[in-house]
Formats: sequence, structure tokens, C-alpha cells
Amino acid sequence: MTRSKLVLLLTIALLVLVFLAADGHKLLTLANLQSQQAAIAQWIDHNLLLAVSGYALIYVLVTALSLPGAAIMTLAGGAFFGNVYGLIAVSLASTVGASLAFLVARFLLRDTLRSRYSDVVAKMDRGIEKDGAFYLATLRLVPVFPFFLINLAMGLSGMKMRTYALVSWVAMLPGTFVYVNAGTQLGQIESTADILSGDLLFAFVLLGLFPLLAKFLVGFAQRRKAYAGWQKPARFDYNLIVIGGGSAGLVSAYIAAAVKAKVALVEKHRMGGDCLNTGCVPSKAFIRSARAADTLRHAREYGLESVPVTPAFSQIMARVKQVIARVEPHDSPERYRGLGVDCLAGEAKFVSPWEVEVAHSDGRAERLTARSIVIATGGKPAMPPIPGLDQMQPLTSDNLWDLQAQPERLLVLGGGPIGCELAHAFARLGSRVTQLETGDRLLPREDADVAERVLTQFRKDGVDVRFGHAATSFAEENGEKVVYCEHQGEQVRLVFDQVLVAVGRAANTEGLHLEHIGIEPLANGALPVNDDMSLRYPHIFACGDVAGPYQFTHAAAHQAWYAAVNGLFGQFKRFKVDYRVMPWVTFTTPEVARVGLSEAEARSKNVAYEVTRYDLGDLDRALTESDGGGFIKVLTPPGKDRILGAAVVGCHAGEILGEFTLVMKHNLGLNKILGTIHPYPTWNEAAKYAAGEWKRAHAPGWLLARLQQFHRWRLGTGSQERNNP
Repeated sequence: MTRSKLVLLLTIALLVLVFLAADGHKLLTLANLQSQQAAIAQWIDHNLLLAVSGYALIYVLVTALSLPGAAIMTLAGGAFFGNVYGLIAVSLASTVGASLAFLVARFLLRDTLRSRYSDVVAKMDRGIEKDGAFYLATLRLVPVFPFFLINLAMGLSGMKMRTYALVSWVAMLPGTFVYVNAGTQLGQIESTADILSGDLLFAFVLLGLFPLLAKFLVGFAQRRKAYAGWQKPARFDYNLIVIGGGSAGLVSAYIAAAVKAKVALVEKHRMGGDCLNTGCVPSKAFIRSARAADTLRHAREYGLESVPVTPAFSQIMARVKQVIARVEPHDSPERYRGLGVDCLAGEAKFVSPWEVEVAHSDGRAERLTARSIVIATGGKPAMPPIPGLDQMQPLTSDNLWDLQAQPERLLVLGGGPIGCELAHAFARLGSRVTQLETGDRLLPREDADVAERVLTQFRKDGVDVRFGHAATSFAEENGEKVVYCEHQGEQVRLVFDQVLVAVGRAANTEGLHLEHIGIEPLANGALPVNDDMSLRYPHIFACGDVAGPYQFTHAAAHQAWYAAVNGLFGQFKRFKVDYRVMPWVTFTTPEVARVGLSEAEARSKNVAYEVTRYDLGDLDRALTESDGGGFIKVLTPPGKDRILGAAVVGCHAGEILGEFTLVMKHNLGLNKILGTIHPYPTWNEAAKYAAGEWKRAHAPGWLLARLQQFHRWRLGTGSQERNNP
């Protein structure tokens, strides 16, 4: 705790002690106020200005310090100053006092709360920002809620001070008036319970519901405004129309069909989207071939004769196509039609918020209506505006799979997951790979030690990684393709045969005619989704790469559940998307898998943490396979086993990560992993050993010392003499 916080805390404590020592809690009682009413009233008649000022100051202190007696002070305002002046004095003093209590709680506790529970605080702040004023007004209007608790709780939130003061002042006026008015009849009151009759309390409860009703009315007005100028159809062709047949679209359609909704799925190209046709499936098949080549090249490590590997590149690409063909039935129109989905081959564009026009691949055009619409049009490789790049016929993760001849010299732009996966695979297949990264390390979203482990393997396998190199122009010179880069103020010239661009992905929104219905993409091209995955209109949703912020197949499927369920049942209940536990894997060698916070993210969010590490080189299964390079790193709060984040670097990292993801999702902790039987010898034993490292570091030393003494005592005196000749 800082010195200023300590001084403030001690000052508050001193004031409270003085209040109690002076029997202030006994002075601020109804009986005492009634007995002293005449004498105090007479003094006020001769010292009105001083009385009002002193009264206001005392009220502010009582409220700011959360002392008992605010109700009596309010009655006194009516008794001594009347309805008008009493109401003004009390309303202003109570607002100032409440605001001071709010600020004190924020100053003393919010930083600590934010550092220890950053995710909880962030979620709370988002809710407060959106609906906080309505809920604060509700709490203030209903006198059954202790106001001092409201002051402290709101101080820990992210509510703006001016919002808090204004809403508190307005919402407390009705209750303040009732108490001030009661104070004018002080002699007729036997207890404070007489002030609020059952009927009056019920009226306050109804009044307290007004902000929530107002929230509903505001939302209704916003919806009316959004739909202004559009005529909602009297009937609909479908309950749900899904635009896009990739991961997000397929899951949305599947869910709708599973609950017997009438659903149409419109796909203009190939079902399965990027994941099946150009992303996850082909890239992992390609990486497997590269890993096989590396195994053959290093067979001596397994007691076999190493052999030179000459990749038959066209056969490798043929195998990639075969793998796609084997997976394709899972995402085929035939399968989804069997599930009850109307699969339409064509391109859709919006005509109205409820209506899309589908240009079928056979030339037909038809208009379809739906109660809800899901946009799941995916993404595409981003192409940086570098002069001459488009003349190089650049490869991307989309068109790479049509390549039939292996490039001898491959230039890779980008050090992110896609660039790293493909750069390493081509290098293992024999290409001379140069990888350019404008930053200072690979995989910039991961910690430096994780990226360093990958870089070590890349350089061992011959990848020429160039950091701080920004491509400035491309050209063809003397029959060769060249790139000019800027590096530390100097120009660098590199020669290559083909260039692979992997600098990120952009959302697919072209042709949807979104501007016609007033939906504008964000600066990064993604659609501006709300917490329930809806867009400007509550019945139009977006999910997957077109929505962001994660561009993973599993993230798209996760979002699709919210889009489909909210689209079908949102008029009854809406669910907010939950990103608390989002794992991902980069399929380099070694694999990199992570869930939750990295060390860099924890530091940037001021989250206190400690690190537990386990070296995979100590795992028996890794030793049997001669593949022990890597480690597990787990972040936990100091002294606690709750997992803040976990990173696994090494063989089968993606599979090992699953256990940490499950534990995080269900708030179980490392002790639960340690108490779970893991079969031997398996890679997942590594999770148990990592948990064991945490347990060993947190073993109670004092207890172990006492146990050692106990066991020595149990051996007997003679044994001690033999051990200590």
C-alpha cells in the first residue's frame, strides 16, 4: 500500500474512533433528536447560516465515512429547516458525501482489485459502462438497499464520477423528500420504521423498477430508430439464413437444424470454407509430410539408417488434395441437407434487414426472407501495399495449394503463426527459406522465451530468419525476382524464386451490400459485433473471421453457437459471448500452444503472478521418442493454484494443452491435475508433473521440518544413536 493510501486509511480510522469515543452513535438517535429539538431550534433561529453550514458538513462526514445516522440526519434537516431548505441541504450534502465515499473506495481498493482480478474487473466495467446508470438509479430508489454499500461497491467499478453523482442526486430525491417531510412532524414519529409504511415501501419498489423499464424503453426506441424506413415482412421464408459455409456458418446452420428451425445456408464457393479448403486441413497435411521428411533425414537418432530425402512435391500436394477430399464429406451439402438445412450455391446480398437476394450459381436469382440472419463470410489473406508485389504472383495461404513445383528459394513475409508454419514446412522439405519479420521476434503474441525456442529450431533446420526487415519494393532484375528491404536504416537486397505473403487476414464483406442497410465495417475490416454477436440490428449477427477478434476455427464455432441461439431465441433470452478461456496452437516444430495470459499480458494488465516451469526433457515418454525439447509454463496467482495462463512448447503441445484448458474453464486448479491418475507413459503426464512442480514449490517448510522431527522420534533413542555415532 502506498504512503498516501496509508495516510488516508489512518485518517478515516481516526475519525471513526473519535466519532465512537464521543458517543456520536448515541447522539444520532431519534430519541436524542426529539429531546433536543426545542433547544437546537432556538439556537438555529439565531445562527441560521452557521447552522446550515455545520449541518451540511456533519452530514457530508457521516455519509463519506459510512457512519450510522444518515437517516436521523435527514429527519433533522426537515425538523430544523423545513421541507424546501431541508430538502436542498440534505440532497446536496448526501450527494457530496456519497461521492466522497465513492472516491475513497476507488482510491484505496480499486487498483488492488484490478491487479488481482483484472478479467473480473474488466467484465464488470463493461457492464457498468453499458447499464450502470440504470442499475444505480434502481438501487437508489429502493430504500431497502444500504446506501453506504452502494457507495463502496460503485467506487470499485469503472463508473465515471460525474455519472455517479448525477444519478445518485436525482434518484435519491424521492426518498430524501419522504424523510425530510417526516422530519417536519418529528414529534409524531415513534421510530424510523414509522416513516416507511408497507404501502409507501411498495411504491418505492415500483419506482425502483422505473429505471429498468426506462432501459427497456430506450432499447425499444433504439430498435425503432434502427429499423426506421424499413418494412418488416408479414411472414418469413426461414427462421434463419446463414451466409457463408465455413466453420462459423456450418455450426450456425447445424444448431438451427438441430432445434428444428427452418434454415438456409448460402455459400458462393466451396462448403467447408477456408479451414477445409485452404487453411487448417491442407496446411496440417502439408506439415505432416514435412515432418516425415525430417524424420527420414534424422533416422539415425532412432537406430536406423538416415536417408537423403528428395521430396516429390507434386505427390505431396496430391496427398494434400486427397486429405481434403476425405474430410470434405463432413462439410458437404449432402450431409447438411440430410440434417434439414437448405443448402444454396450462390452469392447473397442484403436487400433489407430481413431480406437477401441470392444469385444462384446456375444464373437464377431469388429473394429470401428470414427472422434472423447470420453473416459468416470468413476472411482472406491480407495483401500489403508494397510496390511491385502484385507482379510477383505472390503465394498466399489461399492459392498455395495449387502449386505443383517446389520453389528452390522461398521468401516468406510475416513471422506470425501462418508464416512460421509454412516457412518451417518448406525448409524441412528442402527449400531455402528466408523469412522476413518487421518486429524483433517470431510469434509476437507469445512470450520471448517461447519465441526463442521456436527460433532456435528454425535456424537449426536452415530457415534464414531476418528480424527488423521491412520489405519496401519488389522487382524483376536480370531474370531474377528481388526484394528490397529496409533494415536499420540500410537497404538490403534479397533474391528469391517465389514469395509467400502471410502478414494477416482481412474480413470478407465485399458484395454483401451492407452499406445499403447501414452497417459499416470497422477500420480493420471486421464487422462491429455486440456482446451477443449481433450487429446494428438485433436480428442480424456475425461470427467467425468476419467478426474477429480471434481468427481460429474453434473460435468461429464458439461464436456461432451464440449467433445461432440468440438469433433463434433472443426475444426470450440473449447470451453474451464468453472469451475467458480461448486456447490456440501454432503447428511448428516444436508446437506452441497457449491458453489464458502470457507473462507479457499479465504484466501489461498489472496482474500479480508466479511462474511454474517443467522441462519436457525430463518426461519419460519424451525420452523414449527422442523428442524432449520444450517446456511447460504455468502462470498462477502468488500462493494459489488457480491457472491464469499456460503455455506448452514441444511435441504434442496442442494435446497437452487440453488438460489446462479444461481446468481453467471449470476453475479447478493445479491440485486437481495433480490428484488425477494419468496413464504411463504418456505425453499428458507432463501436465501432472508441472502441477507437481507447483506443489513442491509451495510445500509448507515448517510442517515438513516438524514431520522430520516426528519421524526421528518414532525411530527411538537407539536409532538416533546409530545415526549419530
